[in-house]
Amino acid sequence: MSGRPVAVSLTPMETRREVILRVAVLAERLGYAEFQLAEGWGYDAAVLLAEIATRTSRIGLGTGVLNVWGRSPASIAMLAAGLAEVSGGRFSLGLGAGSPRIADGLHGVPFRAPVRRLAAVARQVRGLLDGERAVASSGGTGLRLAALPAARVPLHLAALGPAAIRVCGELADAWFPFLVPVSGLKAATGLLEDGAAAAGRPRPRVSPAIPTAVLPDPGATREVAAWWVAFYLTSMGPLYPAMLRAAGFGAAVDAVSAANGRGIAPTVPPAAHVLIDELTLTGDADAAGAALDRWYAAGAELPAIVLPPGRSVEELEHTLHALRPARSSAARPIT
Repeated sequence: MSGRPVAVSLTPMETRREVILRVAVLAERLGYAEFQLAEGWGYDAAVLLAEIATRTSRIGLGTGVLNVWGRSPASIAMLAAGLAEVSGGRFSLGLGAGSPRIADGLHGVPFRAPVRRLAAVARQVRGLLDGERAVASSGGTGLRLAALPAARVPLHLAALGPAAIRVCGELADAWFPFLVPVSGLKAATGLLEDGAAAAGRPRPRVSPAIPTAVLPDPGATREVAAWWVAFYLTSMGPLYPAMLRAAGFGAAVDAVSAANGRGIAPTVPPAAHVLIDELTLTGDADAAGAALDRWYAAGAELPAIVLPPGRSVEELEHTLHALRPARSSAARPIT
C-alpha cells in the first residue's frame, strides 16, 4: 500500500476512554491524516476530542459523526468553534441523521424527516460558524457567535440515500458514508456531483468509512468480519439493508437475515460473502491493503478505517500498523 492519506475512525460502541486516547495518539505517530470519533450513547465526543487535542499536534480531528437530534444548531456551532480553537485549527465537524434509536430512544425527539433535519441543521451551523446570525423563533434579531473560529471549519456529512447524498453535495466539504459497497461508490459519487453542481460549488471530498477486520489471529479476523456485516444488517434498523438492496445485494441481505437470530453468534453464510468483500477490509496486512487500493480506485480520496469496538489494545494496534499510510515507516511504541 502506498503513502496515500488514510483516516482512523471509532464507532459509538467503543466507550473505553483510555483505548480511544491511545488509538488517537498512535494514529498520529503512524502518519494517519485524521482521527474521527463518533458519538452515540456513551461519552460526549467533544470532551474526548478536546483531550486528544492536548495529546497530539499534527493529526486532523473530527466528529465522525455527531447526530443532529441531541443538540441545537447553536450548541453544535459553539462546540465546533471551541474544538477548532483547542486543536489549533485541526478540527472538522461531521454531522449525520443518526437513527430512531438515537433520536427518540436517547434524546426523546421524534425521528421525522431525517434528511430535511440534517440539511436544516447543517445550513444553520454553517451560517453561525461563518458569522451569520441565528434564526430567532420569536422573529426577532438572532445572536451571532461571540467566539468565531480563526479559520473555516470543514463540514462533513454522513449520507447514504440519494436525497441525503445530494444534500451533502450542496452543503458539505466532505462526504462520510458508512457501510457503502465499494462497487457502488462511483455511482453514489455521481449523486454527490449533482448536488454540488446544483449549488454551484466544488464536489465534496469522498471519505468513506470502511469497517476493518485485520487482526493477528485469522480466526478472530473472520469473526470480526462476520460481526460487522451481521450486526449492522440485523440490529441497526432498516437503513443499511434498504441501501444494500437498492445497490443490488438483496439476495445476500436475505441470506444474512436468515442465518442470524436470537442466541446465534453473528455469521455470514457463503451466499453473502460478497458483502464482506464489498463492505469491509479483511485479512492480513497485504490482503487488506489490496482491498483498500480498490477503494482508492473507486474514487475514495481520504478513506477512514473503522476499528472494531471492544477488541484488545494489541489487536487494534496491529490493525493500525497493518494499514498505516506508508507500511515501510516505523513508529515508537506507546508507553
